[in-house]
Amino acid sequence: MCSTNTPYEVAVIDEIQMIRDPARGWAWTRALLGLCAEEIHVCGEPAAIDLVTELMYTTGEEVEVRNYERLTPLTVLDYALESLDNLRPGDCIVCFSKNDIYSVSRQIEARGLECAVIYGSLPPGTKLEQAKKFNDPDDPCKILVATDAIGMGLNLCIRRIIFNSIVKPTVNEKGEKEIDSITTSQALQIAGRAGRFGSSFKQGEVTTMHRDDLVQLKEILSDAVPPVKAAGLHPTPEQIEMFAYHLPDATLSNLIDIFVSLSQVDGMYFVCNIDDFKFLADMIQHIPLNLRSRYVFCTAPLNRKEPFVCTTLLKFARQFSRNEPLTFNWLCRHTKWPLAAPKNIKELVHLEAVHDVFDLYLWLSYRFMDMFPDAVLVRDIQKKLDDIIQIGVCNITKLIRASQSAAAPGTAEAVSEDFPLSGTQKDARVASDHHGAASTEALSIAVEAAGLRRAKNSRPSRLGSRQEDVKSYGRGSLANRLLREGLLTQEMLRQLESEWQDQHRNGRYGFGSKRDDQHGSKETRKKRK
Repeated sequence: MCSTNTPYEVAVIDEIQMIRDPARGWAWTRALLGLCAEEIHVCGEPAAIDLVTELMYTTGEEVEVRNYERLTPLTVLDYALESLDNLRPGDCIVCFSKNDIYSVSRQIEARGLECAVIYGSLPPGTKLEQAKKFNDPDDPCKILVATDAIGMGLNLCIRRIIFNSIVKPTVNEKGEKEIDSITTSQALQIAGRAGRFGSSFKQGEVTTMHRDDLVQLKEILSDAVPPVKAAGLHPTPEQIEMFAYHLPDATLSNLIDIFVSLSQVDGMYFVCNIDDFKFLADMIQHIPLNLRSRYVFCTAPLNRKEPFVCTTLLKFARQFSRNEPLTFNWLCRHTKWPLAAPKNIKELVHLEAVHDVFDLYLWLSYRFMDMFPDAVLVRDIQKKLDDIIQIGVCNITKLIRASQSAAAPGTAEAVSEDFPLSGTQKDARVASDHHGAASTEALSIAVEAAGLRRAKNSRPSRLGSRQEDVKSYGRGSLANRLLREGLLTQEMLRQLESEWQDQHRNGRYGFGSKRDDQHGSKETRKKRK
């Protein structure tokens, strides 16, 4: 969000180690090299010192390095928690999935304890209120259940960090999903929240929920953080416009593909993963927009796993292309504002998505003030929505119960109330995380397909393998699971079925290429012979 055109006396860039992030590192590179400031203070891990120093020498800057020591001791305990009965005031259980957040928070409240909840998709206001509730010595809430979202930007009075798991879903440099142990950098960032200087605890403690994880956590924390070796880059709109001049018939997705494939960067830089950009470019390809506007829409910060937010961006782009301002009333009609407090988890997830839509509107209003004119009004209702979401989070265990009781008999997921988990149960839990990731990916395939279907220059090899994924919607356990988790609505399911049937009637069998169809025909002829 930082402006590279506004002159500043002093600028501060925090968490500079994020410059190596495969998806978002370019934003830190842009700030470090592009800020128009007399003096820049850069904060972050020592692992980034060498790279930042080297980058600054290439621009002729003077660099001064100051090292700071942690002001309170941090101890890794020799024993695991093993049971939620062993919780103490000031404890924070760190989970790496929403399902674990829901499960653990419900089990804690079943023991008569109150807990605060913080996870990444919550609005900033809700996170701050939950942090305030946990930090307040006069509040009965003494336990925090959180994701690694607490690692940045929140001041918390935590005595002990407890890792519920030490495996986390991640996305590698190629954009592929992996489930792997947390890195030393991540472990230190999270563990360091315990016993912060200035909090009510003079020292911090770190442990795990399960005994088997503790040895591995100690090894992770004792490892040296590998140095940051390269800074992320992302093609600028000017560069893409230059390519478009020479390739006037290419889509934006194809242009950026070609640009990246031809790019040559030295050892200090790498090109960030562009899958999210290409996903949005394909989704809005059929909408008539000039290239600069199309580029801006494709850099919008949104989670492509959220169908409602993606659909809204599509509507924003369509309205924008007709030169019709997106007014406050238009947005209220689309989001069905005003909204009531959530009665179950599905409704809470939807409210979080609506909050993201308001965020998207505000982000676009900075870029297109005339077309998104009602930023002040939207900011006002966003604060009201934040309050509504806070009500839901404060009653999260009631929402979980309501969701499970509303689920069809035999389909509700069992929530284990027992700790510790045996080795077999732990393996099953990890497998469940794999399955959950696969379900979410399947939903993103369905959303992606809706946009890609209209793209003229879609690559068959990319889409052919997804034919059966889309075909499977509308029946089977996957659809039921997505419906239960609120990731798919009945209306979306009916629309997907209808679109699939239309394609089948028109002789387009999914998204397979002609080569696939011809190959299938040859195979059939062979069998007949």
